[in-house]
Amino acid sequence: MVRRVVFLLALPLAGWAAGPTAAEIARAVRDAGLDLDQCYRVRDLGLYKEDIRLYFNEGYLIFSKPVAGERIAAIFTSDVEGGDGEILLLPPQRGERQSLARFTGSPNLNEHFHTAVLMFTDDSGRALLDSIAKGAGRKAPEMAPLLGEQWSPVVANILDSFAPRLAGDLLTPDRADGLLLAALGGKTLGNFDVVYDPGAPEQILAGQLMERNQRVVYDVWTSFSARRFRNGSTPPPEPPFSLDQFHIDASLDENLRLRAVTRTTLKIGAKPQRAFFFEVSRAEQVTAARIDGAPAELLIRESARSRALRADENDVFLLTAPDLLAPGSVHQVEFGHEGDLITSPGNGVYSVGARSNWYPRSGSVFAGYDLVFRYPKRLTLVTPGDIVADRIEGEWRVTERRTPVPIRVAGFNLGDYEKSSIAVAGLTVDVYGNRRLDPALQPPPQTTTITHVIQPNPRAPRREEITTVVQNVPPPDPLARLKLVATDVSACFQYFSALFGPPPLKALTVSPIPGTFGQGFPGLVYLSTLSYLDPKERPPGARSATLQTFFSDLMQAHEVAHQWWGNVVTGKSYQDDWLMEGLAHYSALLWLEKKKGSKALEDVMADFQADLLKTGDDSQTVESAGPLTWGYRLEGAKAPEAYRVITYEKGAWILHMLRKRLGNDRFLKVLAELRRQFEFRAAGTADLLELVKKSVPPGVTPESIDAFFDNWVYSTGIPTLRVRYSVKGTAPSLRISGTVEQSAVDKNFSVDIPVEIQFAKGTTQTVWVRTSSDPASFSAALKQPPVRVEIPAGVRVLAAKK
Repeated sequence: MVRRVVFLLALPLAGWAAGPTAAEIARAVRDAGLDLDQCYRVRDLGLYKEDIRLYFNEGYLIFSKPVAGERIAAIFTSDVEGGDGEILLLPPQRGERQSLARFTGSPNLNEHFHTAVLMFTDDSGRALLDSIAKGAGRKAPEMAPLLGEQWSPVVANILDSFAPRLAGDLLTPDRADGLLLAALGGKTLGNFDVVYDPGAPEQILAGQLMERNQRVVYDVWTSFSARRFRNGSTPPPEPPFSLDQFHIDASLDENLRLRAVTRTTLKIGAKPQRAFFFEVSRAEQVTAARIDGAPAELLIRESARSRALRADENDVFLLTAPDLLAPGSVHQVEFGHEGDLITSPGNGVYSVGARSNWYPRSGSVFAGYDLVFRYPKRLTLVTPGDIVADRIEGEWRVTERRTPVPIRVAGFNLGDYEKSSIAVAGLTVDVYGNRRLDPALQPPPQTTTITHVIQPNPRAPRREEITTVVQNVPPPDPLARLKLVATDVSACFQYFSALFGPPPLKALTVSPIPGTFGQGFPGLVYLSTLSYLDPKERPPGARSATLQTFFSDLMQAHEVAHQWWGNVVTGKSYQDDWLMEGLAHYSALLWLEKKKGSKALEDVMADFQADLLKTGDDSQTVESAGPLTWGYRLEGAKAPEAYRVITYEKGAWILHMLRKRLGNDRFLKVLAELRRQFEFRAAGTADLLELVKKSVPPGVTPESIDAFFDNWVYSTGIPTLRVRYSVKGTAPSLRISGTVEQSAVDKNFSVDIPVEIQFAKGTTQTVWVRTSSDPASFSAALKQPPVRVEIPAGVRVLAAKK
């Protein structure tokens, strides 16, 4: 039975008639063109937007024709004697200055430009015209035809690229602010963009569209919150609407093509809205939409430029209501969508490609889910939630599941599976494995060469005949570790529940996915098919000790830990990706330590440090590609592994060092408190920082924790450390004095480092030393002479020894 939900269906706002459609607005945007009557010779004209300073020192400025009563674009060219424009942008954070310097060679953006294509839905057009009217320019009709001919195609192209976004803004009444995009032709940096978007988590961005490895990518030079949001004078922007309660009716035909209807509850925020942005996998087509049962308009058009700016595999589309919807009103939205999301490498093995974006969504919100699937009965389909109904209809199976609590996202998987189940202490684990082998894991045939020496008689010359024998190698058992995986997943599921509190869903399903990766969704883990194989039968490239540990121990524990980190607590933005991945990775290491001891954890941490310190052709380490908080921006680094190594492995190192600084009990209490305070909410790096500062042991100051985050999290650098010391006096009144020298980091790097003093008898004494560009001194009283004085580099602190 399908649960029925009663909605408050609000009427359109009285007196506000339906305006133009989104398609009409988008078409008007694309066809706007330049207004030859609005061409000016400008001098000393400025445009200021928060931290962005644009100066049109000398040149021509021509505006677009109005759309919905507003001018939305302008062109500046400095093609006059002494012509010039200038951009000034000063990133406020050290890490963002490092990012900008990495791309431009300077920590501040101070670039002269010869051209600027401006696109805006804020008051920039009016501000420029007001300044011109006050004396910053004069009309130049003689240049209008030439500029129109030269620049109209450029304006049409960029407006076409952002037509859905511009249409959405123009359909939003009484907006306090809007988009400003300046596409600049720099005199030394080439073409680049500066963007102000008040609705984004980080309102200011500078970057460059590039082609790399035959793909269009967007290099983000810097991205940060605008001044008024940083200083607290303006609260963070509230979302214009929210979603709750999804009901998805999905059908998979014999070819496993998905056809689905997704219904969700839409609640309008504090201001009336008519336009709503959603996203869905590029592998799908949204075919129809309704709001409160009435047809609604879809504007589905994505450009390469706007896709590259987002750096994901989704397409954004615009849903438009016929009329404005009142603040606080609640509505039911319905989408029809379909696509080929499921592929098969063969041999009855399947892979779901769009795991988190197979249905239309907007942002990452916690919601209840009703999921109804109709699929071939020869296969097993797994998805989160409690079973409401399950029946056979001829050659089809229909299963309905309902989540008992809100979840962040609903995934599914299917295949020809065998199952192993374990239920302990109210927690159930179902592990599914493929009955047949992923073809990619089939060992290649073995070729044997046999040489035969032939001599018909003793007097005849000898000759050799070579025979090549090709033998097929027996395939590995794809279910060799099925029960072992179930046992391990069940045990770590219980272990994490004891550490962090109960999971969001009491039942956890694990299912295979071809490839070398895994993913942890609410109630559903995707686990690499390699993890199911006997370690001795894995491909040669996966047989190193490090990879054996990864596929046999770490991967499943990491994805199980995502039940808490990423699915109970989520990250606030891409800058907090490291927090969710680092917490999941370090949770897996805690499980490894519990199973196999501290030496196993230390070996993995040593591998992580080695990965971070690897150098490329430019002699730069992987870790130097950027700080943890750059998130997906690390994917643009020269080192292809930078995102993975920094986000996962340095993230785990950060948490390991915090554990050693706080002590095990305090550290685990911080994690439990993080889960408690931010259950079903988003947490950021700053939230972890505040919790740690409230949990420091005696002798550790909040200021030292600030320094820890400033240097390890928000910046880059792995120091090389050397300790020098001397001991004076006679036991039991000895005094050790020494220095810690730091190298291989910039002069601003300064953190607390443990110096361990070991004795023949008794416990080790630790002195914490704040490093700097100069040798840092330390001194301590001792009761017996030390047998060793060292910095536990690579064990307690991410550092190399000299």
